[in-house]
Amino acid sequence: MPPDTASRLVIPLLSAANFVIGMGAFMVIGALAPVAEDLGIDPATAGRLMIFYAIGYALLSPLLVALTGRIGRRRVLALGMAIFALANLIAALAPGPDTLFASRVLAAAGAGLLTPVAAGVAATLSAPERRASALSAVFFGLTLSQVAGVPAGGFIAYTFGWRAAFALVALLSLPFVALIWFRVPAGLRVPPVSLGDLGRTLVSPRLLIALLFTCVFTGATYVVFTYISPLLGTRMGFGRDGITAYLLACGFGAVAGNLLGGWLCDRIGPARTLGLLTLVQATLLPWFSYLPLPAALLFFLGFAWSAFGWSFNAPQQMRLITLDPGRASVLLALNAAGIYIGSALGSWAGGAILAARGLDALGLAACLGAIAALGVLILGEWASRRPA
Repeated sequence: MPPDTASRLVIPLLSAANFVIGMGAFMVIGALAPVAEDLGIDPATAGRLMIFYAIGYALLSPLLVALTGRIGRRRVLALGMAIFALANLIAALAPGPDTLFASRVLAAAGAGLLTPVAAGVAATLSAPERRASALSAVFFGLTLSQVAGVPAGGFIAYTFGWRAAFALVALLSLPFVALIWFRVPAGLRVPPVSLGDLGRTLVSPRLLIALLFTCVFTGATYVVFTYISPLLGTRMGFGRDGITAYLLACGFGAVAGNLLGGWLCDRIGPARTLGLLTLVQATLLPWFSYLPLPAALLFFLGFAWSAFGWSFNAPQQMRLITLDPGRASVLLALNAAGIYIGSALGSWAGGAILAARGLDALGLAACLGAIAALGVLILGEWASRRPA
């Protein structure tokens, strides 16, 4: 199959697979209250669904990508999707919190195989001058899941129960196992990665600082985002429909952000784009500490917050690839892991702040996280200009 034809066929498929991955990963944000109520646990404990997934992804994704570096990409992608489907089925049938938390770690292992390997396949199938747009296209599925997948998951959880939401993700995952097997070219050659590549990356200060930005930037967002359902329910009086509508507005913002990040990166470069995004986030996040707000203003705030938050993916990936093109696969896996480390730390910090200071402290704490991300970015740019 010619590369251009393979690219046209495979990249939309991988983007759609990432949509299902994103829905399964993040729909628990909208389903947090139903899970907590049904299992008899508090919202902070239910927030561990994000924390367990995030830690599992962060620890397992780079390791699994390295261990499977010499296996055919088609096999790895199909295996990752199959594991993800099984994990969500287990979650739907979970008798209690412990099984549910364990299923989230298994789901993270499947997603941790599929998402970074999909990015590597997209880059391999694309001409050098089109790789940035190919990466954006593959990750567009994750972004789109914020528009449709996360609100739909929350709506289903409130209407039919949270188990139905996990069952739906399992059913949506299964067809992609077969589609990947028949659509992704067999014997696809990509530069192999190894545990040695992973180790050499992890001892490079300049690369670690660059990756740390992903953790801190994402963490600042998830201080608020993980607990947006109880925050809106308590401070704004929103129920199922209000929370679903708000998540939908955030989702449209995420789609706009996916386009905005690439556009800005092409014009002012990745580092300047990321600096701008952190400043905007630091301006927007404190407003969540001053609810209630007029509904129109709150929905605009959610759209803008999500747009500038999700804009960071394309410029950060381009920044990492530019820093070390030879280890791009490892860096993309570690960057994806960094997103989940950040979401875990943000969820944990948000839970601790919620318990100690209450809901009204979340926005201000997240603002401090955004300022810290700007500091890490500046340090990373300084380190990248020094000899390797």
